[in-house]
Amino acid sequence: MKTVDVIILGAGAAGLFCAIEAARRGRRVLVVDHARAAGEKIRISGGGRCNFTNLGIAPERFLSQNPRFALSALKRYTQWDFIERMRGWGISWHEKTLGQLFCDGSAQQVVQALTGDLAAAGGEIWLGTALGDLRREGAGFVQETARGPVTATSVVVATGGKSIPKMGATGHGYKLAEAFGLPLVETRPGLVPLTFAAQELAWMAPLAGLAVEGQVRHGRTRFEEAMLFTHRGLSGPAVLQISSYWREGEAISLDLSRGRAVAQLLREARNAQPKAALRTALAALVPERLARVMETRLGVDQPLGALSNARLEAAAAMVTDWPLMPGGSEGYRTAEVTLGGVSTAALDARTMEARSVPGLYFIGEGVDVTGWLGGYNFQWAWSSGWAAGQVV
Repeated sequence: MKTVDVIILGAGAAGLFCAIEAARRGRRVLVVDHARAAGEKIRISGGGRCNFTNLGIAPERFLSQNPRFALSALKRYTQWDFIERMRGWGISWHEKTLGQLFCDGSAQQVVQALTGDLAAAGGEIWLGTALGDLRREGAGFVQETARGPVTATSVVVATGGKSIPKMGATGHGYKLAEAFGLPLVETRPGLVPLTFAAQELAWMAPLAGLAVEGQVRHGRTRFEEAMLFTHRGLSGPAVLQISSYWREGEAISLDLSRGRAVAQLLREARNAQPKAALRTALAALVPERLARVMETRLGVDQPLGALSNARLEAAAAMVTDWPLMPGGSEGYRTAEVTLGGVSTAALDARTMEARSVPGLYFIGEGVDVTGWLGGYNFQWAWSSGWAAGQVV
């Protein structure tokens, strides 16, 4: 039977980072993952360039039943600390919009740097190794694996969530939490495209592939970035962001005005081109394909000069506050993250240790902490992994 100090379940961002920190403290560390390669989500992230953190990391940009839980780890291991790690690895990077940082080259550089650091620190990885039961034994644990049982003083669960099952996501960590009596917050897909019922798709589907800049709103929450019409509904950064706040049966609204006085512009267009179609005036504000759909949805078949102020106000409202009712989402298949997970009430915010099970830790996506799109979830992986790595 193999014996180590720390066994880490999951060779993703959080697991690898935790393993490095623990191994550098002289701990005997073993990382076990059923996947054939380490860091697969790192490799595919950011279009293959890895959006590894964000300059705007702040606790209010993370969703959780206790939004302040993440503060301890995020403050003690910041985005600036990880940027310094990237510099140390010699990996060049650049900033895109909204503080998002990406590798200049392949995301595989980050995976290689992580696995290289772990090897240099004396840590070990078992890949392609299925996990079995985990049980308490004495003061430690026994983890059954396809290579035989492993005993350890500490176990860190970094198996991720349910998102992107084709990459091997299974929700294994949630089952472990339940087996040890830890409470779970309901899990659901986050950062995911929204889908619509057939009657909505009848007019939306012809717009598939069309991107438009604007703001999407849900209650008081709003995101201003690109939106993309798809053959199933809506996607794009702004929609992915709002999906984490949206629940079935709730509406969202689109504001495509980009701060312009739409009603006034339409009245000016009516005065300047009374014989023009409404779609012509709308096409100065939104893409022409969308302008035609809006005209049809409004039931307008008269020239601008024949439209009353009330009709123009209705057209302006469609541009500035267009309510839509999603029917659902594309689910875990395309979701970038999993919302919910192991309740933060069951964990120590400084160490990520389960309060009721000494020696058992949960980090990364499996915890009820979910960041915005744009590098926030990677930073949570680095920060939570670092926090646990200092004490396991």
